Amino acid sequence: MGDGAALVDRIAERRGGVGDPGALVGELRRTLVLVPFDRGGLWTAEFGGIRWVCGFTDEAALARFAEERAVVEGAAGAASRSWEYAAFRGARLLDEVIPAMGVPAGVAVNVADPDGSMLFPPVVGIVPDAVAVDADVPGGGRGL
Repeated sequence: MGDGAALVDRIAERRGGVGDPGALVGELRRTLVLVPFDRGGLWTAEFGGIRWVCGFTDEAALARFAEERAVVEGAAGAASRSWEYAAFRGARLLDEVIPAMGVPAGVAVNVADPDGSMLFPPVVGIVPDAVAVDADVPGGGRGL
């Protein structure tokens, strides 16, 4: 039922230039993703005009993120503090959380892992067509 290790494997395949994009999205949909809280809401970041929900495949990946945040924020001890998080199936993130955000949004997985991160942008084949930024592009956009 979609553990984080399987998603990490699919990400590695795509980053290596092999693997099936549809299988990657399918694995995200099955995986339990950990999303830390930030000021009462889910941790998100803005990049390239997209709001990214930051999700992690396991507590170790979340801990690496916490360590990076401590360095960026200059906050000694931030990495060792207790990080509250919610666990979502990827399908719920893509089908419910992203559309409810009201802005172009996607999911960024394992963002503290330079060789193991993956962005799932708000395009046809990943998020519902109603919130996909390429839904109105002739030919269906460049989604899956």
